[in-house]
Amino acid sequence: MKKLLLVISLVSVAAASATAQCTPDVTLPAPNYADSTFGAWPDTVENFGPAAVGVAYVQDLQFKVPLDAGDVDPILAGNTIQDFTVDAVNGLPAGLSYACNIPSCTFAGGSVGCAQITGTCTTPGTYPITIDVTGNILIFGFPAPAPYTFSGYKIVVGTAGLVEAIINPITLHPNPANDKITLSGLNSQMKITSAVITNMEGKVVKTLDITAATMDVNLNGMDNGVYFVVVNHAGGTETLKFIKE
Repeated sequence: MKKLLLVISLVSVAAASATAQCTPDVTLPAPNYADSTFGAWPDTVENFGPAAVGVAYVQDLQFKVPLDAGDVDPILAGNTIQDFTVDAVNGLPAGLSYACNIPSCTFAGGSVGCAQITGTCTTPGTYPITIDVTGNILIFGFPAPAPYTFSGYKIVVGTAGLVEAIINPITLHPNPANDKITLSGLNSQMKITSAVITNMEGKVVKTLDITAATMDVNLNGMDNGVYFVVVNHAGGTETLKFIKE
C-alpha cells in the first residue's frame, strides 16, 4: 500500500501545468516497480530525497498506476481503474513544485509514468506531504469517482551545518540481523535529541545513547521480529526498519 501511496503522490505531485523533464522507465533491466501491478520508486520507506536551503533540488520519480481496482481494495476486484486525476498537493516546502510527464496529469489505469520535483527551498524543516486525488473506477461500465488523501511522505530541508547530515542519512546494517546492528551517519551536526528502538506496536524496547557517528547496538534479549530505529534530530525524524532473526 505504501508503494501505491507514492504512485499517486507522484501523479498528484505532477499536478502543475508544466511538463516534467523526465522519461518513464520502461527499459531493461526492469525498473524497481516491474515486479508489482502497481508501485513507485522511491517508496515511502526510501521517501523523497533531502533538500538544502538555497540549493537547486531535483527528484525524479517513477510510478505505475494499477489497472484493477482490486489492487487497491480487494472488495473492488474485477473493476477497472479508468484513470486518476490530481486534485491537490499539500505541504510542499516553499520554492518547490511538481510536474509530471503528461501535462494534464490525468493517468490512465495500468499506465507507467514519471514525475519530477524541482525548485529551490527557502526555509529549513521537515515537511509532511499529502496528496488529494480522485480515481475513476468503472463499475458496471459507469465511472464512479473515488476521492482519497494519501500521506506518509516528507521532504527534509536542511541548512548550514545540517546539510551534510541530511545529505548523508543514517544507515544500519546488517539487515536482517542476529545479535547486533551497526548504525552509521550519526553526525553531531544533526543535533540528535533522542534515539530509540521500537517494536511493530510502537513500544520502546531499547533507548540508545548516541556516543559516536558509527556505533554498534546489541540486540540480545530482543525477540525475533520487525523493529524500527527512530532518531529525532534538528532536521526531523529518521526511521529505519530492520528484522531480528
